[in-house]
Amino acid sequence: MTADGGPAGPGGIVDRGCAPLHDDTTAVREDAATALSEVSDAWLVGRARELNAVGQHSDALGQRTTIREADNLLAEAQRRGEPRIVAQLLRHCAAIRLAVPDLVEDADALLDELLAHSRRHGLVVLQADAHALRGRRSLLAGSEDAALNEIAHGLSMLDDELAPDATLGRRSWERLLAQALIDIGLVLTQLGVYEMSDQVMTRAHQRIRESGGPHEIAVHMINRCRMLLGWGLRLERVGQHPEATDRFKTASDLAHAVEGPWRESLFPRVADRLASEQMPVLGAAHALASPHIDHIGKLRQLRSLDRAMHPREKIIVAIALSRCLTCAGRGGEAVRLLSETRTDLRDDTSEPTLRISLAREYAHLTELDADSTSEALRDYALELETELWTMREVRLSTLATRLDNYRLSHRHDAITQQALQDPLTGLSNRRALDERLDKLQDQHDSQPLSVALVDLDGFKEVNDRCSHAEGDEVLREVAATLRDTLRSDDFVARYGGDEFVVLLPGVMLAAAEAALQRTVEAVDRLPYQRSRGVTLSIGVVAMRPQESGGQVLARADAAMYQAKRGGGNQVSAFAGAPTPRAPSPHAVWTPPDAL
Repeated sequence: MTADGGPAGPGGIVDRGCAPLHDDTTAVREDAATALSEVSDAWLVGRARELNAVGQHSDALGQRTTIREADNLLAEAQRRGEPRIVAQLLRHCAAIRLAVPDLVEDADALLDELLAHSRRHGLVVLQADAHALRGRRSLLAGSEDAALNEIAHGLSMLDDELAPDATLGRRSWERLLAQALIDIGLVLTQLGVYEMSDQVMTRAHQRIRESGGPHEIAVHMINRCRMLLGWGLRLERVGQHPEATDRFKTASDLAHAVEGPWRESLFPRVADRLASEQMPVLGAAHALASPHIDHIGKLRQLRSLDRAMHPREKIIVAIALSRCLTCAGRGGEAVRLLSETRTDLRDDTSEPTLRISLAREYAHLTELDADSTSEALRDYALELETELWTMREVRLSTLATRLDNYRLSHRHDAITQQALQDPLTGLSNRRALDERLDKLQDQHDSQPLSVALVDLDGFKEVNDRCSHAEGDEVLREVAATLRDTLRSDDFVARYGGDEFVVLLPGVMLAAAEAALQRTVEAVDRLPYQRSRGVTLSIGVVAMRPQESGGQVLARADAAMYQAKRGGGNQVSAFAGAPTPRAPSPHAVWTPPDAL
């Protein structure tokens, strides 16, 4: 369960019941697209959260309907191009598919795109979440080692000193961080690494407590309840019954506590019924904490709900119900129930630890029905469980080792990056620019190569009128806009002061001019409180054979001054003769009097 909270849809598009966008006529499709184009970025993300919550607890038809609508939202986000919005929509579209057995493979391309997109735009939290979801996908494919690797990679990126993304806002960033931690915790739960899952869930709780709404709180409490039940079942298998009882009791307490936020959550629900009567894991928590005949009817009703149940819910509810049936003296029914559940999940590989608990429960009840029992077989089973417990310790050790390795790798990459990075804007610095320019000159497939020099109009007035701190914020804002509006293959560096350089490999001069004009317009559209009124003057030139880096930058600088003389807030493409002198790496280039 990975859904986030979000606002209800505007009239004319979708409603809380997830009505599909009709595909039967072109006019309806065009009306829907027009309506989507009028909503805010925040609405797109909020509606995707709703669809995620609904889609993971719907029948097959409902799931496909929510996926179709979520894909429409993703297409709109991609049309707008705001990287953080696109990343969140990619994440929700992938997560919904992971909950639909027949569509799991369709999530692969989305997860790959999310990972590449978040890495390209420096969205660390969403990149970590991409690894978490890939870990879940690996378990669905039966690859526990690959899942461990993905989780170690993702968790290593979420150290406590991680700096918030100022563009998102503190609360939204906290929500995304909590979501990533929960997704990691869920995979750790599936792997049976409960101690580490507990630590990760605790970190998520701290973030949700500060920034989460009722839905986030409900999701977290339900996930934590699920983790505690799996932990308790695992402890029982090695004879640690008091510890297991404690986990079941805590899970039941959480199931009681979730009733409040549940009433304000996004889950499909019947308003006048308890959460424990609608969410299988909550009803199972009460039954495992105190098996009794009174729970039988409720658990049977939970099993018969007209919607898809995840394998983990099927196993946990089956075990809880079998214990209540046994308490009522209906051991035969309990055995049949467990047998049916095992048959139903024969081909599922997503819950390796819970599957063993299900097999143990079935073997235990079958043994009780036998005329005689074998002490040797019981001893053999205990030895197997002890060996599995040892393997679990090895798995935990393996995860810790990989986590340390990835952390070291990230630190090494960070140190290397700092040497080539401008500390204020996060863009590449002059040293990195020189290295990239030399490299592109030697690459045949990088030709033609367009080179642009970007200068901020009115920046000096910002520093004089406001403060250097606000000037720094403007530089960061412009740097982010440059990076986000250009291609991933384009290289953006801070050249010094309020100047930037853009390298556009494989782009003809006319196409480079058009791309940079879109950047000029994007900066011009920024709210005044973010840009303080600055605009861009950009000069762009095509690099010539045998031309040095200094020479091409000098021509780009001359073209930039032509844009400034034209009033600024524009792009000037210049293909004139090479300038006879190049700027010193430590001096400000002075343009010629005329082009």
